[in-house]
Amino acid sequence: MITLVSIELYKIFKKWRTYIGFIAIAVLVPVIQIAISMEGLDFKTRNFSQSFVFVGNFLNGYLVSHVILFSLFIHIPFLVALVAGDLFAGEATAGTYRMLITRPVSRFSIVTSKFIAGIIYTTLLILWLAILSLGVGTLIFGTGELLVIRSSALIIFERNDVLWRFPAAYLYAVCSMSVVTSIAFFFSSLVENSIGPIITTMAIIIAFIIISAINVNIFQAIKPYLFTNYMGTWSLFFDKPVDVKSVLDAVFVLLAHIVVLYGITLYIFNKKDILT
Repeated sequence: MITLVSIELYKIFKKWRTYIGFIAIAVLVPVIQIAISMEGLDFKTRNFSQSFVFVGNFLNGYLVSHVILFSLFIHIPFLVALVAGDLFAGEATAGTYRMLITRPVSRFSIVTSKFIAGIIYTTLLILWLAILSLGVGTLIFGTGELLVIRSSALIIFERNDVLWRFPAAYLYAVCSMSVVTSIAFFFSSLVENSIGPIITTMAIIIAFIIISAINVNIFQAIKPYLFTNYMGTWSLFFDKPVDVKSVLDAVFVLLAHIVVLYGITLYIFNKKDILT
């Protein structure tokens, strides 16, 4: 399996589209960091400036990383789908399906190795975001207390209570984006062109977000089962105290989506007729 995953990773990283996500993050993160450094702390505190006086190093790498994670998280699904949607469709486009399936490995191994490779790519993309935003951000802006503003509260975390929250949030982000990988992976097994899975995956995400936002009883009833309802749950790691139950419930829903989508894809691929 390790060999198969290595081969699939080689296929992924030899395509130029794989690097679009890394390049996009490498461009957007510095742009946001520069904009924040020019704006100062005003963009966060202008609504509170009449009531509070902020003294300390609040404009630091932690604050910048939190803002970047919030700003880019909605755009990352497209970058993930861009690669995951090509995992199977790329084989069909290249005409290598028959060669792939007639190799002396099971179809289960083929599907699983592609799926694992897709998850690894997703993890690396989130890790790249973490390195540029948190790693580079703390080098440029330093560290300090983290200022988090909610609709009904203002939370200030001590610097020794901050650093563990970011790895937890990024790890949750990997789980959340893995659902996007699974959706694109599933649709990739149905078609012969990667454009379809990419567009369909993004359309599903947009549709689910709209459904979640509409206050209609029938939509509210299915809202707890929509993965998009939990994509932003990483923000709970920046509550005090952290709502552990809500986080675990969200992780369960996301993992259920991943397992079901992987299982359906495996079933479809096992039934695929390579002669037509």
